Amino acid sequence: MNAPSSVQPLGFAIIGCGLIGRKRAAALARIPHASLRHACDLDTARAAELAKSAPGCTAATDYNVVLADKAVNAVIVSTLNASLAPITLAAVRAGKHVLVEKPGALNAAQLREIHDAAKKSGARVRLGYNHRFHPALQKARALVDEGALGPLMFLRARYGHGGRKGYDREWRADPALSGGGELIDQGVHLIDLAGWFLGDFSTVEGHAATYFWDMKVDDNAFVSLRNASGQTAWLHVSCTEWKNLFSLEIYGRDAKIAIDGLGGSYGIERLTFYKMLPEMGPPDTTCFEYPRGDNSWADETRAFIDDIRGSREPSPGLAEGIRVLDIVAEIYRKSGYSHE
Repeated sequence: MNAPSSVQPLGFAIIGCGLIGRKRAAALARIPHASLRHACDLDTARAAELAKSAPGCTAATDYNVVLADKAVNAVIVSTLNASLAPITLAAVRAGKHVLVEKPGALNAAQLREIHDAAKKSGARVRLGYNHRFHPALQKARALVDEGALGPLMFLRARYGHGGRKGYDREWRADPALSGGGELIDQGVHLIDLAGWFLGDFSTVEGHAATYFWDMKVDDNAFVSLRNASGQTAWLHVSCTEWKNLFSLEIYGRDAKIAIDGLGGSYGIERLTFYKMLPEMGPPDTTCFEYPRGDNSWADETRAFIDDIRGSREPSPGLAEGIRVLDIVAEIYRKSGYSHE
């Protein structure tokens, strides 16, 4: 249903005009009553190129100028990890609502500072964990919520890619810019999803390691998380996967969900539902495929706009982001990586 014509349009700015910023701009263009007013990047040409994609959008290189525009209600921050928290903090202090890409900061302390500032200004801050909005994950959430799996027991997930020539010389290999390696890159998605299904974790175990790439950050991490009820999430993330992989399995007493692929190089996104029969043996099996592309960016942006219009606390928001980065820090501490 289209929003009524009386709805006031929201003015947006995107700070960080790389690949993710462009995805965000494309998503925003699909949403009524939202307009992109500024595209901001340290690279003038990149900002100008993104600005061309939206009528009336201006290019900028100084985010303070963007934040001073009273017509900007909300900011999407899609920079390198090291810049996420400082820009988000400035935006929140300026009274702007923020959708900040994962992990949101280099560490949980930075997110806690943003949390305190947001309480004072009333700004809403959503963490950009777009995987929650993939159709297979949305289907899984619906199946779990309707009790189709019965009581949950444990979750198992793997996520990985193979890097590329020179990967260990890119910004993600520099802890001052990234905050860590594969765990803080793809690993935070798995930790967020695990918490989405199983809740808060009271026990954090595991380790990170550097097996292949010549860099000071991890290229693999192995994580075991348990909540107060003993439900377990067992996670492995890797940038030595060679063939891109996404796999998430959720086990209940009555059924199992297996999600494979995220589209693109990760393969067709699909969810397979395995329903245990009274006589046990081979399960009743139903497969759902989602070959039509990734709408998660637009769906997440719509949720952010609903946060703003409904004065709703975002989920995942700062509380979830803090919990994820606390887990990351604990694994790095146990593994001898000191990035804070």
